[in-house]
Amino acid sequence: MKTDLEYISVPPPQELNHLIESIWMLRNHSGDSAEAIVLPDGKIDLFLFLDQEANFEIFMSGICNEPIIKHPFPKSVMFGISFYPTAAEYIFKHSFADSLNQKIILPADFMGFCRGDLDNFESFCKNICDRIQLILNEPIDNRKVMLFDLILRSKGEIKVEAVSSEIGWKSREMNRYFRKWLGITLKSYIDIIKFCHSLKQLKKGDFYPELNYADQSHFIRAVKRFSGSKPTVLSQNNNDRFIQLTVLPDE
Repeated sequence: MKTDLEYISVPPPQELNHLIESIWMLRNHSGDSAEAIVLPDGKIDLFLFLDQEANFEIFMSGICNEPIIKHPFPKSVMFGISFYPTAAEYIFKHSFADSLNQKIILPADFMGFCRGDLDNFESFCKNICDRIQLILNEPIDNRKVMLFDLILRSKGEIKVEAVSSEIGWKSREMNRYFRKWLGITLKSYIDIIKFCHSLKQLKKGDFYPELNYADQSHFIRAVKRFSGSKPTVLSQNNNDRFIQLTVLPDE
């Protein structure tokens, strides 16, 4: 599919891979003023954004459990860092429970960033990793490392009870942790991860669930809940409306 969106994504260094999922760039070469939709992906995101009029902005988004409409962003560039939920506690030391599905505007010098950081993506990647290394001053609780690693490796095909049994952490305590830092339950997070791992098959036009949904009707309801659209609409992705589907690599 021809697209006016240029996307580059790189993984973090190994020592940060329990905190950062990816560092990426999204450049929109089109001058069209069309809205886009961001789908829930279970990440906390930090954005540096420059629009066609050279207006610079830094903002964040916490966990989303519903589709977010993104206003038109013609002729713009965005650098971003997608964090795993552990970053709330260990990097930002800030709860995102009250920021569910919301955009958080930050000072223009947040974490020492500036407009010039958007000039070179490679330098940006190095700078953000260096800054996070300086912020990170305590080891991550091994139960939390195991928790998110287990859910991600399972592609969301795991029940809360199985997670609790596997890592030795009571489900009530895990839910308390999720509500405190993210504003959602563990079950909701698992459902989001499973939805994300279904996007590849939807992009291919395969509407029968490959993951452990009870049946096709259950799968369709889950897709509509997190995307606001039917699976067929996501698959068509007219005008690159669903950003994650546009930048998802073809198999």
